[in-house]
Amino acid sequence: MLIDTHCHLDFPEFDADREAVVEEAASFGVAYIINVSSSVEGARRALEVSARFPGVFAVVGVHPHEADSAAQEDLKEISRLAGSDKVVAVGETGLDYYRSLSSSLNQQRIFRAQIEIALERNLPLVVHCRQAQEDTLRILREYPSLKTVVHCFSGDHAFLSECLERGYYCSFTCNITYKKAGNIREYAAAVPLDRLMLETDAPYLPPEGMRGKRNVPAWVRYAAEAVASVKGEKYEQVCEVSTANAKSFFSIG
Repeated sequence: MLIDTHCHLDFPEFDADREAVVEEAASFGVAYIINVSSSVEGARRALEVSARFPGVFAVVGVHPHEADSAAQEDLKEISRLAGSDKVVAVGETGLDYYRSLSSSLNQQRIFRAQIEIALERNLPLVVHCRQAQEDTLRILREYPSLKTVVHCFSGDHAFLSECLERGYYCSFTCNITYKKAGNIREYAAAVPLDRLMLETDAPYLPPEGMRGKRNVPAWVRYAAEAVASVKGEKYEQVCEVSTANAKSFFSIG
């Protein structure tokens, strides 16, 4: 059994064959899919998708790219949606200083607001961090009780060390299979198995050999195979433990 802990089934890339994509994932042993939103509209769509498929759950939040346009009413709507039965976390939220599509101050404001929503709703947080490790950790330190996963893990060894010290989960995507992703494989090797989760971030980041194609939840197995290889573990063990981690983190299954 596997769980794709982060994908975007609500995106238009899946409009033509969403049901077939979910069925294909199940045929490859992907028991659950966590559909993560990046905007208020995306959160509504994520809930609609989760209502259609028993094994699909929703995460509601505003991506840092959307921070400049996010109003107080949007945050109220995220809080309301977070009370829905099939919502299992708040996110993805965090900081992205690589593309900087929103100002850093607005990103930090929206990040903090969504942390507060997660705490109020007693939900875990799905964090996006790209070239913003220092500020991400500075803000997260203010909320020591927060259950957190850093999705599509990247950064440096200092960032990884503090994330693990603080009890966060680290999630790895199919980009771990890329030829030039040696640093990501190093991070995966360093993360204890009981702190590791797997994802596709579909439709993005398809595995090596499929680059240029749309990623799909069924391909999370390639991330599992790569993690097993770099950690010197059996594939079945990586599947078993990462699935148990995800079930515990998202309170599913």
